Amino acid sequence: MKLTGIKVLDLSLFLPGPLLTQMMADHGAEVIKLEPLNGGEPNREIGPKRGDQSVYFANTHRGKKSLQVNLKTEQGRELALRLSSECDVVIEAFRPGVAARLGMDYESIKTRNPNVIYASLSAFGQTGPYVKKPAHDLATEAYAGILSANLGFDGKPALPAIPSADMLTSMMGLSAVLMALLRRKDTNEGDYIDLAMMDSLMACIPNNLGSVFADKEPPVVKEERTWGGYAMYNIYETQDNKYIVLGASEIHFAENLLNKFNRPDLIPFCEPPPGPSQQPVKEFFKETFLSQDQAYWITWFEDLNVAFAPVNNLRQAADDPQIRARNMIVEDSTGTEHIGIPIKFQLEPGQINFKAPALGEHNTELALMAGFSNDEIKAMQEQGVFGP
Repeated sequence: MKLTGIKVLDLSLFLPGPLLTQMMADHGAEVIKLEPLNGGEPNREIGPKRGDQSVYFANTHRGKKSLQVNLKTEQGRELALRLSSECDVVIEAFRPGVAARLGMDYESIKTRNPNVIYASLSAFGQTGPYVKKPAHDLATEAYAGILSANLGFDGKPALPAIPSADMLTSMMGLSAVLMALLRRKDTNEGDYIDLAMMDSLMACIPNNLGSVFADKEPPVVKEERTWGGYAMYNIYETQDNKYIVLGASEIHFAENLLNKFNRPDLIPFCEPPPGPSQQPVKEFFKETFLSQDQAYWITWFEDLNVAFAPVNNLRQAADDPQIRARNMIVEDSTGTEHIGIPIKFQLEPGQINFKAPALGEHNTELALMAGFSNDEIKAMQEQGVFGP
């Protein structure tokens, strides 16, 4: 696999860092998950469980090794530093300053491993006036203006369905780490990567900053091309209180749809620009789609060249034939469902190791690998270095 031979030490918790390193594990990297005392990785206990393991944890930690260690002890820190000296990549997602207090910051690890690639993931980055602010995804979306555009039908900000800052930072982090690994092959130099969730959000709205840059004004959300300004790029309710979407605003799709409705007179209203001029078509669609159930419209659109989709719930999505055909929901030998691998290589494709580690499952193995003797490991266990 592409990353076979790459070793990763993952100090991160929750979502962005663990997902980044799981993507690496799926493609062959050896990932050591360092977990704290008092329960280890928090997402072990978040959300529904299958047996004694949370779905959240299984979705972010398959194929990794677990080391539960107290970094506030001298031996625990020494163990982590020895392991880091053998790793190609170190990922951390503490609030700025915490890694240094624990003795696991870039400079400390670089002393032992000059070629290490070290990535820090945080809400606001390692510089700037917000460095010390606590924040998860939602707060960074609010600061970055994303939440102001994430409006419900009542026109008010709504909780986003996807933690965009977390996910974008995870994927940008993966890209950054892979770029650094590629550069290291030529230069034999490691690097330090400073990734901010807020930065990732700002980088991912190039298509929505027109009025912000051109007019120095915030956009009128409901009039923007991808936020409701186009009749042909919108969400509509059906008679059974479900929803469908029209998902492409190109005029030929409008022609196909409105001609089938015998309303060619409405086609000119679908021409750019988005905004109030589209209202007659929106009103027609709103009234029309409310006249029948969602299932009726699914059948009605079946052979029509229009970007149409029903709004599935997540269970329906997991069973969707396209999702299944692409192996994005897969089942292990027990029939347990897992998220598949989205990066699909033709040569050396990723492989899923479905097993997620028990808390501290690899303590002894990793301590031996780091050069501690059996007697030293026993003493460390008795002294609480590995937790209860």
